[in-house]
Amino acid sequence: MAYWAGAPQGRGQQVLFATTLDDVISPDHPVRLFAELLDGFDWTSWESQYHGFRGKPPIHPRVLAGLWLYGLRRGVRSSRKLEYMAGHNVDFLWLGEGHVPDHSTLSNFRLQFGDQLKGLFRHVLRVAMAAGLLQLVDVATDGTRVKASNSRFETWTADRISAALDELARAFEQKLTETRENDRREDDLFGENSTDRLPPELADLQSRREALEQIQRDLKAMDESRRKDGIDPAKNPAQIPKHDPDSRVLPNKEGGYAPNYTPVCTTEGHGGFLIDVDVIARTTEQLELLPSLERVEQTLGEKPENALADGAYATGPNIDGLQERGIEFFSNLPSPDPAQNPAIRPDPTQPVPPEQWDQLPISPQTKKLDKACFVYDPQSNTFHCPQGHAMPYEETKSQTSHGEKFAWDVYRCDACDGCPLKPRCVSPSNKAGRTASRDKYAPQRERFAAKMREDPARKKYDQRMRIAETPFALIKHVLGLRQFLLRGLDKVKLEWLWTCTAINLDKLARGLSRLRTELEAEALK
Repeated sequence: MAYWAGAPQGRGQQVLFATTLDDVISPDHPVRLFAELLDGFDWTSWESQYHGFRGKPPIHPRVLAGLWLYGLRRGVRSSRKLEYMAGHNVDFLWLGEGHVPDHSTLSNFRLQFGDQLKGLFRHVLRVAMAAGLLQLVDVATDGTRVKASNSRFETWTADRISAALDELARAFEQKLTETRENDRREDDLFGENSTDRLPPELADLQSRREALEQIQRDLKAMDESRRKDGIDPAKNPAQIPKHDPDSRVLPNKEGGYAPNYTPVCTTEGHGGFLIDVDVIARTTEQLELLPSLERVEQTLGEKPENALADGAYATGPNIDGLQERGIEFFSNLPSPDPAQNPAIRPDPTQPVPPEQWDQLPISPQTKKLDKACFVYDPQSNTFHCPQGHAMPYEETKSQTSHGEKFAWDVYRCDACDGCPLKPRCVSPSNKAGRTASRDKYAPQRERFAAKMREDPARKKYDQRMRIAETPFALIKHVLGLRQFLLRGLDKVKLEWLWTCTAINLDKLARGLSRLRTELEAEALK
């Protein structure tokens, strides 16, 4: 037995001086600076939500918020697990000052302080900027998919919800008949006793029917929108998740489809701080670029110098909007190099020589001649095809998507029949001739594409992945947030904001710790 090390302190050993919570946390433990930052925040707006004249004294919001933020940064997302950590892990015990709140208290607290949490989010960013840890030079915006708290198979379609409403109507009628019979019997026994309110069981059925009818209206609107997009709702109907109707069935990053939300983050490139975060329930994350950068300017008082985003964001409104705001934009807008495109010729009314036809760019989507093969003449408002034929203006088309109206001019060639390039240019189903289109943002896109072909712009854009994708890797792989725990868009936004605030607070604590170490080392020289 003498071989084994003895216990430094036996379980029943009495000590002359009791160990304090502060003794078991080393001076350089990160939780100390974490708590120091929280102590320096003004909690007045949080405190105002409590009623100090009734009930037992509550735990201070600084303690509960600290437990949540510290726990989230360490991958603790469940209120029950956080309750366990608060009572058993010494760093959580130290941060919570010995308080061990139950999971109900923690769960309710997380949902009650949305506006106050936004204030804390802004405060952390401003402190980081004042300390030089955050710089608005390069910022990158991107979105990802996170699953909703809903089974991928539990969804409503128009047919399913119609059947559910029929079944609910039968149940409502049966309950109503039973209630009337009971009322008749009671009237015979006790006299007439009328009431204006539905019995609880009928009121519940009524509220359920109203909720289902609203979902049915949403599904009909979605099916009509899909029909306009050329999708047959009979074969591919719109779906709304049953348990989280705010989410939408979207493609998963891992493949397949499931109820999802689309979190969007704008990240700065110097310290990796998340300077704006939001969650949407659709795939059109490119519409969030301009609003996100406007919120960044409101939060930090400055606008970024450069904005980076992937190719989905390289839309005409984004290119034009950032140019108006004086923000340099870098994105991926593939376009053939004019120097390598024989369709870009001095006289577009002359045909491209046959020996250069194989060099004409091909669209990867249609496998036909790319739109870059058609040259626009602004003076005559006409396109010219590779054979030099004029393509005059035919009509203006428009559509409304997500509340925004888009319009574009259509130009059509009437010389496709007998053209030697027709097999490479026009699909067999096209009987009216090849078309080309142009909208009001075409000049901006052309200038932007020319800029992105230059080496300095490509090198700047190459930084996008490091800046934009790193936060999502941290949140998903390290913190384990691959599926939201809460339901409903407002609650999901709050869950995402708690997580992003925890990340920023941890970055700030680490950055200030590094600065202190550097200052101490400098002072010793």
